Amino acid sequence: MKRIGKRSVVEAIERERISAIIRTNDQALAKGAMEAAVEGGFRMVEFTLTTPGALVLITEFSKRSDLIVGAGTVLSPSQARDAVSAGARFLVSPIVDREVIEEAAKLDVPSIPGAYTPTEMQTAYRCGADFVKVFPMPANGVGFIEAVRGPLPHLRLFPTAGVTPDNFLEYLGAGCAGMGFVRSLFEPADLAGPDFVAIRERAAGITTRLAEWRSSQ
Repeated sequence: MKRIGKRSVVEAIERERISAIIRTNDQALAKGAMEAAVEGGFRMVEFTLTTPGALVLITEFSKRSDLIVGAGTVLSPSQARDAVSAGARFLVSPIVDREVIEEAAKLDVPSIPGAYTPTEMQTAYRCGADFVKVFPMPANGVGFIEAVRGPLPHLRLFPTAGVTPDNFLEYLGAGCAGMGFVRSLFEPADLAGPDFVAIRERAAGITTRLAEWRSSQ
């Protein structure tokens, strides 16, 4: 995989807007489910490091020049290095960890740490985070985003939990830089099947709605 710098990846993330995030306990299932999401139109994908064989999957999917592949649940600088060596172009964490953010900067890849409160979000920003993953998402997610962005409009917010095919355009309208789909894309029943056709069709519905939203802006 040809390496590209952090700035180019940040621009690509802002352009793509939506990420497919898989977390399972089965490597083959993770591969099949993510392939279905890609067939449905997703071009930004994330494999959490809690998934068996995640680094292998990152390496495999990063060989595709049309995909932006990232690693999730990155909790240490060593995991950050391993993920980037495997081909990850961005690093996502469920928490704000200064060492991980700084390591991402050294590796020249974007960091997306998770934060829940405005104080945590601003701390992540000051540590050098390129985006802030809003995690976990409060019940009134869109209203929460709007409230945070009022005094902190410089934050590039990237919510995950709570984002669904039905509400993701509302998050974009509230000013989010992007968002990740987890269970709402990879529904547990479909993974149990597995029903990759359902995942592909759901992904296609999301990407079609995004294209329509873009054309209306």
